[in-house]
Amino acid sequence: MFRTPCCGAFATRTLKTAFNAVERMAPMQKLAPSVTSRDSKGLKFVSIVTAAYDKAGLSDGTEGEAQRINDTPGLSEHIATWIEEHRAPQSKYAGKKVRPAYDYPREYKGPKSMQQQAEVMLRHFPGFDPEPAFRYYRDVQQKIALPNWVEGAFLVPWEDALSRKYFPEVKDPAEMYCRALQLIFQKIAESRSFTNWRENQIDAAHIRVSQHTREVMQKMRDQQQGDFRIQACQLGKRWGGYCVGLARESFTKGEYGLTSVAGGSIVLVHPERLVRWEELDMDMAGDEFSDDCDGRFGHAPYFGFSVEAKFGADDVSSPSDNFGSASGFVSQ
Repeated sequence: MFRTPCCGAFATRTLKTAFNAVERMAPMQKLAPSVTSRDSKGLKFVSIVTAAYDKAGLSDGTEGEAQRINDTPGLSEHIATWIEEHRAPQSKYAGKKVRPAYDYPREYKGPKSMQQQAEVMLRHFPGFDPEPAFRYYRDVQQKIALPNWVEGAFLVPWEDALSRKYFPEVKDPAEMYCRALQLIFQKIAESRSFTNWRENQIDAAHIRVSQHTREVMQKMRDQQQGDFRIQACQLGKRWGGYCVGLARESFTKGEYGLTSVAGGSIVLVHPERLVRWEELDMDMAGDEFSDDCDGRFGHAPYFGFSVEAKFGADDVSSPSDNFGSASGFVSQ
């Protein structure tokens, strides 16, 4: 005679299997000290499932509902997935997004050709050599499979290349970044009406590149020699209406936030990206900003437009319907 497990025993074994599956899915450091189904918290979880099972009032018999439940696969995996989804504390940025009110301005048609971008860059930075970037773009970048959210490739000067020509005395990477950003602002202001609302705060105490973006940029530097880099980017539409904190948490594999140097370089070459109030502007999610210079970097810079192009910074927890985080993609 075929023997079926009793329903209570089946539920208990399923829960234990699910707990074991979660152990395999999670890094060991997250499980120290590890809770099992025999501990008080584990027994509490089992009791909740037991109560739900008992409340269901399943019919008995070889063709009954209880037997059908027992014979249906997937319960263990379902429980394991549920545990994995709920084991971490809820993000403080959860739900902090709004419906974007605007798109890019109609004047902006996407990135210019690489040749056109280089021509603009060389007017501002004469003596720089774009040929290594062209080779990388031709031999490597164009062969990379890109996610569909990437809008195109942009040419950006390397901070250390700017330093070698314009401020060779600077050796500290943090100061070098700030000086490069100040130079980009100077070039923008020479070409159009522009206000830096954080004019006296472009220093290492106020602005820095996030760790994630910094690691990506180091990998890119190892791969791209010369004065310029190629960055595959989107300029805000992907994360339109998201606060910067939520956008960062939502980045997918290979995605990183753009820095202000990258964003400013893009604005320098594509002034039509910022032309009116009623448009989707750019949060620079790759940078962190300390509003009070107190060691807490809870703001993020942005490029926008009101009566003129502008640079500022706002709280990473504040969503806006006319801003979205700009991000890039790097192949893993």
